[in-house]
Amino acid sequence: MRHLLPLLAGLRDVGCERDSAGNRQLYFDEYVTLVLLCVTNPILDSVRALQQASELEKIAAQLGVRRFSLGSFSESVRVFEPEKLRGVITQLAGEMRPVNADPRLKTHLDQALVLADGTVLDAITTVARAAWLPLRDGTTKHAWKLHVQFDFDSFLPTDVELTDARNSGKSDEKNVLRKKLKRDCCYVMDRWFGQFKLFNDIVRAGSSYVCRMKENSVFEVIEERLLEDEALQAGVVRDATVRMGLSSKPGDGPDHPMRLVVIEAEPHEKRGGKRGKTAGPGNKGTIVIATNLLDVPAEIIALIYHHRWAIEVFFRFFKQILGCRHLLSQRPEGIMIQVYCAIIACMLINLWTGAKPTKRTVEMLAWYFAGVASEDEMMRHIARLQKTKA
Repeated sequence: MRHLLPLLAGLRDVGCERDSAGNRQLYFDEYVTLVLLCVTNPILDSVRALQQASELEKIAAQLGVRRFSLGSFSESVRVFEPEKLRGVITQLAGEMRPVNADPRLKTHLDQALVLADGTVLDAITTVARAAWLPLRDGTTKHAWKLHVQFDFDSFLPTDVELTDARNSGKSDEKNVLRKKLKRDCCYVMDRWFGQFKLFNDIVRAGSSYVCRMKENSVFEVIEERLLEDEALQAGVVRDATVRMGLSSKPGDGPDHPMRLVVIEAEPHEKRGGKRGKTAGPGNKGTIVIATNLLDVPAEIIALIYHHRWAIEVFFRFFKQILGCRHLLSQRPEGIMIQVYCAIIACMLINLWTGAKPTKRTVEMLAWYFAGVASEDEMMRHIARLQKTKA
């Protein structure tokens, strides 16, 4: 926090343009500091708890915050600009260290591994903009959808966007990703992203993709590729250059060579459904992966898709450990500030420990912030993390 507070100082005047009378009592930098205190401390699980914490002398002295009213905390986000926090994130990003790099990928892949997915943030039912379509089991959900591009090496999001949770139109994960494509990236995606037009856009952007497809996908085999011992040991059962989109409308099919890699997997149903139902299709014994990486060994393709799970680990950490399952604000601006603060918290842990954030580290930070753990004890915990990583 000592490292971060000077970077937040530049946010002090944000939202003060119309405050000619000088009546503002809660400034943007203070708001961000309070949210960071909340996401890094499991003790704080509501705005009221945060308000009470702001009254403590030690917190006020060390973080430069003061007691706030619930009304001002709720309404102030109307004038704050969440995107201003991107500048803070950019400054911290220049100091980041790789914590998740896989040397096996570096040998065969000269692109950044970017995992694309979205996660649902539950909202109160009175937030009409967050209303979702009916679910498979007939229930209705009110929520926001957070779309994330996640850098595997740094274990951090590189781009986030908030939409309503409808997976259609502008809120469709494919359309959100399409408008943010970058060059020299390998996009790793799950089945929902399996769209030929998106694949074409990725290739035109100068990047590549590794995407799971439906097991019953229709294709025409151009060439069956020989499976090396390494591929067989990785569970690969088929590797073929194929032609897909045979029934697609003109212009909607793939405009580049494609390859399918099929991996043996344990059959299972997808978990997460309500009322005894599944949340969607699982697998019947294989995972089918489409890619335009024609020269990368099949076992590396399997490894790349295996690493897609890192974004699910981050979502779990984001919601359950950093407390972002509970939204401090129901306004889009407030939600994005909380999201950016969670990213900043992960970056600070990276800079301090040189390791991926863990539940134990966040708990230790809470003990340290509460004055129970000493700085020496905190540093010993960090030293153990670094030793484990080595």
